[in-house]
Amino acid sequence: MSDVRAFRLEQFEDYLTYERGLSARTTAAYARDLSRWRDFVALAGVTKPADVTPKQLREWVFSLKDGGLAATSIRRAQSALRTYYAFLLADGAVSVDPTDRLESPRVARRLPDFLTLDEVTRLLDAPDSTHALHWRDRAILEMLYASGVRVSELVELPLSALDLEEGLAVIFGKGSKERLVPVGEPARRALERYLREVRPRLDKGKGEGRVFLNARGGPLRREAVWTLVAKSARRAGIAKKVSPHTLRHTFATHLIEGGADLAAVQELLGHADISTTQIYTHLDRDYLREVHRKYHPRG
Repeated sequence: MSDVRAFRLEQFEDYLTYERGLSARTTAAYARDLSRWRDFVALAGVTKPADVTPKQLREWVFSLKDGGLAATSIRRAQSALRTYYAFLLADGAVSVDPTDRLESPRVARRLPDFLTLDEVTRLLDAPDSTHALHWRDRAILEMLYASGVRVSELVELPLSALDLEEGLAVIFGKGSKERLVPVGEPARRALERYLREVRPRLDKGKGEGRVFLNARGGPLRREAVWTLVAKSARRAGIAKKVSPHTLRHTFATHLIEGGADLAAVQELLGHADISTTQIYTHLDRDYLREVHRKYHPRG
């Protein structure tokens, strides 16, 4: 019979929460995956994590597949296990990592959702023009579509990073990398109006120099942007599930459809690897096939 305490899962959860800073949802998912894994290896007579063999781990993966678990869920469970063994190794609880050569199932890359030009136009026009924060909300939506920035990059954008005279913004992306993105004319006009008419009224000295503030004058949170985008999509009558990331995908897709160079799109999106950007070439091919089918006499 295995000793539950020997697996140190409670200490591992504390490590995820307090040292790794993972969200409660991710920590809970990892805990569920590991609890099921521990039960599986216990049936094979394993009493402590140091006794687990690579063969038993492969059998565990096969059992997940046989149970009908999606490839993405299996990869998450494997990620939980790898993180767990890294924790045990660092703590000296094991001397060998049995997950070292564990293969992950392939996950088909799902094409991201994007909006048509008509849908984008309706979305950008959706904020209530009678609302006191209309120009802030309009500027946020325009900026997301005009630049393809991530929502985290948008809410952290400092005033010093904007050069509206030149129509440019310096974006501080993942890995503290900077990139320069153009801000189109509609977005520039919306930003200028927001900065001139709305932001001074919101600013109470608590904005930390950020471009976008909430109604109380503090920095805008990512959740508020998600709520704004979803609400605007409903007002625009768009049936799709729309998030800030949808506008990022839409930005890239419309550039590729318009003939933009893939390397330029990679730079604008701030992708470290061009293979991440190449998913949009699939969208482009689908678009071209659809145009051919719709407009060619023998399509």
